[in-house]
Amino acid sequence: MQSGPREIVTPFRAIPLEIPEGMKHNEFFNSTENLNDLVNNNGLLVNSENLLLYRKALGHSTEFDTSIIYNTSQCILNPLGRPVRRTQVPPNVLHSWNRMNQIIIDYMLECYPNPDDALILAGEASLDATWPLTSPGVPSIRMLHNHFIVFPKEELRNAKLADSKNPNLTDGGQHSLFQAYMRDVYREFFDKALNLKILKPASEADARIELTGYPQGLPSWEVQGGSAALKDIRFWQEYDAVLKGFIDFYRTFFSQVSTRNAPMPVDAYFPDEVESVLLFNNDFLKTAKKVRDHCIIDAKYANAIRWQPAFKQLIYRNDEGKLIVTISQNSIGNAITELLGVVVNRVPDADAYEKKETQLVEKLLEVRRRLIEADLGDGIGTDYWPKE
Repeated sequence: MQSGPREIVTPFRAIPLEIPEGMKHNEFFNSTENLNDLVNNNGLLVNSENLLLYRKALGHSTEFDTSIIYNTSQCILNPLGRPVRRTQVPPNVLHSWNRMNQIIIDYMLECYPNPDDALILAGEASLDATWPLTSPGVPSIRMLHNHFIVFPKEELRNAKLADSKNPNLTDGGQHSLFQAYMRDVYREFFDKALNLKILKPASEADARIELTGYPQGLPSWEVQGGSAALKDIRFWQEYDAVLKGFIDFYRTFFSQVSTRNAPMPVDAYFPDEVESVLLFNNDFLKTAKKVRDHCIIDAKYANAIRWQPAFKQLIYRNDEGKLIVTISQNSIGNAITELLGVVVNRVPDADAYEKKETQLVEKLLEVRRRLIEADLGDGIGTDYWPKE
């Protein structure tokens, strides 16, 4: 079978919301009113740390698809003032978040034990103000949330090949700025900055899903010990270290793009490695100059730059059943699934969605039961399921 990115069609039921006249969709989706609807119509579980488990109304998959959002809409009304990545979350919230992640990933692996049958992924993307607010690609909900998704491999095998030139599929490989010009220094920085015991570097062959050919050219790590390692707090500390390393690299690079010979970013997580590996590397600084020179003469190019750290970070299962962690710079419009070569074409089709809804909700309610049992929250009742 030909390897290549796949485009699948996923039905959804229209969300019963009216956008107030004069408001843009992304403005309304940041509102407390929208988040109330998310809780009341799709909420599954909530806890005192403001972590909300919910069904994805506009989902990626009808097989298994849920998210946890750090719902600060009631206590932080400024959308640009909300935590939008794991490094900004209070310790008690992060502790519960990690436990919830572990339980949900464990459930997905239990339900879908054969890697030939299902593509399993969990992860999050940055949602901060990293590009102009007027851009159509601005995230709709500026609060940290992650995704837990299962795609049946048979559905992917039967799907049409996606356009490989789709801009949303160009985060890695030869299309990526980091990979095209700074591949060696990028990996050297990770190797020297991160003190990893559970995560070990994975080859591109190990990281790649053969069916889709993705991810492409990204730094990846194997989770030694598999799913059992996710019960070890050190794994989550290393998972955060990968993100911190990425943030240091991104901020340092775009500081140099913005200002020639800029000082090290304030509050760097790994200042020694930033100084010795990045700020004394000719390829790194030559590439910054190349981008800076392009920005000066090309307004459209400059306007598309995301000056603040923009990322997607994933835990997924490879073809051999190993858990892999990867991280990628995030371009405008990318869905998290596209990092693994899956393009989702959502279509409104209530009848098609209802045919899948019962089995989907059954799995979500079982996940909820396990989280409640682990003292990670209380159930929410909606028109579609009871509170308990």
